[in-house]
Formats: sequence, structure tokens, C-alpha cells
Amino acid sequence: MQFKKYIKQRNKSIQGLRSLKDTLPKNIKKVINKKGHIYSETLNNWKYIVGEDLFKVCYPKSFKNSNSFGVSTLEVMVKRGNEVNLEYSKKDIIDKMNSYFGYAVVEKLKLTSFDDEKKDFLKENSQYKIVTNSRYQTKIDSIKNEKIKKSLMELTKVFKEK
Repeated sequence: MQFKKYIKQRNKSIQGLRSLKDTLPKNIKKVINKKGHIYSETLNNWKYIVGEDLFKVCYPKSFKNSNSFGVSTLEVMVKRGNEVNLEYSKKDIIDKMNSYFGYAVVEKLKLTSFDDEKKDFLKENSQYKIVTNSRYQTKIDSIKNEKIKKSLMELTKVFKEK
């Protein structure tokens, strides 16, 4: 095995397959080890951590690592109406996460509620107001692409206003 001397990332070269972690720059490794690892493991094991019932109504949104000003916080999004259930099981979730990682990873859970209802926004009437001459209108209507058709109709509206 030969060693390369003049490279910035590694001191030695390894032949064969390398893991992704070995090929990344040192600065990126530090970021992944600090924040990305904990959040990704939490996402992968969220069903185990919170249980089947809470898994259906909540998910982790972000993880903020501890620093000199604050504690490590996991922000969890909860469907409206289920905040109380998650509030009562906060302690269990923190204990399960800390036991899964083996050390005190999370010290605080922050809950944010959201509406799960899918709202149908009323679209403007799909029939465009006819502001163009009839000879151009038939040509515009014959266009199959809806985006182009819509932009041409808006262009004719602008010309009509002037």
C-alpha cells in the first residue's frame, strides 16, 4: 500500500471501498457528528421512542444542540387537539431518547401544534375573461399548454388596460 504525502484531507491513502464518513472533509464530519447524527437517528426511531398512538399525531421538526446559552431542545410538531397527550408523555420521551443514545441528549421538548385539515383554496374561475379579439381568442384556446395559455391571457389583459 502506498501513502500519499501532499493531500489536505487524510494523512494516508486506503485502497478499496471506503465508507462515506471517511471521504467527507473534516469540517463536515464535525457538523454531522454534532447535529445530524442525533436528528437522523431520532427520525429513524421515532415510532419506537413515542409509541404507536403518538407516532400518528406528531413528528420531530428540529433538534438544537446545547450551547452556553441554552439546553438541547427537540422541537416536535403535534396535531391540534393532541397536545395534552404529548405533554403528559414528555418525560417518558426524554427518558427513552436519553437511554437510546446512552447519554443526556435531550433536556427539553418544545411542542408546536399544527392543523392537519386539508383546506381547499378556492381557485379563481378557470374560464378567463374574454378581453381579446375573437380571432386571437380562438388561436389562444387551441394551445394545449395551460401555462402558456394563461400567460397569453394575462398579457392580453395588460394590453387591454393600456
